Amino acid sequence: MRKETKGSRRQAAASPSRKPAPARRLQVTEPGELLEFLLVKLAPQGRNSIKSMLAHGQIAVDDRIEKQYNHPLRPGQTVTVSKTRSSASAPLVGLRILHEDDAVIVVHKDAGLLSIATAQETELTAYRQLTAHVRQADPKARIFVLHRLDRETSGVMMFAKSEQIQKKMQDNWKDVVTERKYVALVEGLVKKASGTISSWLKETSTLKMYSSPVANDGQHAITHYKVLRASRNYSLVELELETGRKNQIRVHMQDIGHPIASDKKYGAKTKPFSRLGLHARVLAFEHPTTGKPMRFETDIPKPFLSQFKEEAR
Repeated sequence: MRKETKGSRRQAAASPSRKPAPARRLQVTEPGELLEFLLVKLAPQGRNSIKSMLAHGQIAVDDRIEKQYNHPLRPGQTVTVSKTRSSASAPLVGLRILHEDDAVIVVHKDAGLLSIATAQETELTAYRQLTAHVRQADPKARIFVLHRLDRETSGVMMFAKSEQIQKKMQDNWKDVVTERKYVALVEGLVKKASGTISSWLKETSTLKMYSSPVANDGQHAITHYKVLRASRNYSLVELELETGRKNQIRVHMQDIGHPIASDKKYGAKTKPFSRLGLHARVLAFEHPTTGKPMRFETDIPKPFLSQFKEEAR
């Protein structure tokens, strides 16, 4: 028989009556950002502790869970600090939120995840997961597509949180988006260190894009490239889009005789990995409501770099 100690009796007696600590409600009296506000109000709690609380859904602004540390606050708002972690957040699969505010969501999409479903594809997508994410706070919330990445392309992409923001950004895309860079692992040694590829893109009945030999026949596409690393078998190329046409980079790399690794559809003969050798590395834009310049840069995928390590041995 288990011996009952004085301490265990005390613990047993306390457990049934234990109630969760009440949430703290803090009034905002001047403009600022959420993390800085919490650092002052919750002192001496540290920055990492408060970021953890944000990540676990313990902070709400006007009763809406807010996880972004730089969320802007206005006088008159109420910030609620809960002692219990939210269990409502479903984990995102193949997707990581880089930034979220009232106007846009910027994410990193893994290779293999669809951006948005087509009529034939109804599986898990970035769009579907982010819709579920915003509806945790507001069941009527929606997100709107601004641009897409191919299923096997990884990297930075962005969605709007209202139809008005979507229209405003898409109507002025060339002015709003100030930088859009990709990196690609392409087949062969690209001898010219940098260059520009310009062509007129058309689509076949089988939905494959190609460069028309006739000027002004199709959509004009311009890609600037710069070689970052090169070896006998592969080159790592940085690409900047002046236009954003469907499969533009894939067609243009094939056009110069250096198709993207693993891209059999557009002429690749090698498959060093199961994904496409294309990554959307940089996205910079002017914020649609604040006008503030925003820039997001991600790492070059390790499988791209590992091709050069192997050849160096």
